[in-house]
Amino acid sequence: MRLGLSRRTVRSRFTALYGAVFLLSGAGLLTIVAVVVSGGTRVSESAPAGPPANGQTPENALPRIHQLQDQLAQAHANQSRQLLIASLIALGVMAVVSVVLGHLIAGRVLRPLRTMTAATRRISADNLHERLAVPGPADEVKDLADTIDELLERLEHAFDAQRRFVANASHELRTPLATMRASLDVAVGKPGHVPAQTTALAGRLRAELDQVDELLDGFLVLARTRHGELPDRTPLSLGSVVSEALSARATDIAAKGLTVHETIGRDDGRVRGSRTLLRRMVDNVIDNAIAHNHDGGWIRLALAADGTTVRLVVDTGGPVLDARQVAELAQPFRRLGADRTGTGAGLGLSIVAAVAAAHGGELDLRARPEGGLRVVIALPSPVGLAS
Repeated sequence: MRLGLSRRTVRSRFTALYGAVFLLSGAGLLTIVAVVVSGGTRVSESAPAGPPANGQTPENALPRIHQLQDQLAQAHANQSRQLLIASLIALGVMAVVSVVLGHLIAGRVLRPLRTMTAATRRISADNLHERLAVPGPADEVKDLADTIDELLERLEHAFDAQRRFVANASHELRTPLATMRASLDVAVGKPGHVPAQTTALAGRLRAELDQVDELLDGFLVLARTRHGELPDRTPLSLGSVVSEALSARATDIAAKGLTVHETIGRDDGRVRGSRTLLRRMVDNVIDNAIAHNHDGGWIRLALAADGTTVRLVVDTGGPVLDARQVAELAQPFRRLGADRTGTGAGLGLSIVAAVAAAHGGELDLRARPEGGLRVVIALPSPVGLAS
């Protein structure tokens, strides 16, 4: 459990409560003792009864009586002062002891909760089979632990069902797509004259099938990354991934007359992750920068590392965008107006966000004040590797 002066914790509240109870109990006990002692040492102001001793008259004995009363009053005052000082010292000691005992008792009471918290934090989508399994009597803490275990069991079943759906969808949906493509090829490839309308229709159907296949592939990648599936995870250079993606899109960049400003070396930005998914993430970012750019525009790419985080920054020019709509682009099927609809499936940046999150990073989208879009991907840099 993390403790901080700026955050009130349950243990601090319990410590204050137990300490206050102990302190009030000690103060009450000391008050009772002081009252009893002061009541038992009161000095009577009345003259002694009975015949005077040694034949002295009452008038002659009064000075001696007053002297004795003054001595007793002085002794009582000294005793009361000493009792007060001792009570204050005891009260101070009790205050310290009360806080220490309250802290220890609060820690003892909250120990099962700290154990449950640590165990719950260790459980993720990859090890939902683990359980808290808190031992002990059937009390409130045990009931809470059993409830969390039941929740984890339901989550495990739900994640398993989703994984099975993703695996089944990959097979069941790709098979009819391949069958339809084969049927189109057979229809167009028959001997003899094929009408032009049939050929044009086959071309449009192939384009639609390609878009459906792209949409399906995006769904599968999005589902796998959100489930934490990271194949071939290994140390690699993000700079090399960016360079490969730019080289593969040189034709598209030249077709739109885009100017690319790149200050990235092939060994820059050391990260640890899945090369397949990180390549898909970078491809989507660059495809987005190309597709939603105007002819003759520009793209600027940069990598920055501070020892713990690697940041890929991609800037593009263009018109001024609505900052609120830009913040929603990481959600599936979100676009900015009719000029950014394009032919894509609307999953590009949502896949980027999912891949970054699966690697412990994050995606930040911002509208540039002078126009255009800034995409920042922050990924953790592995310990022991130079950035």
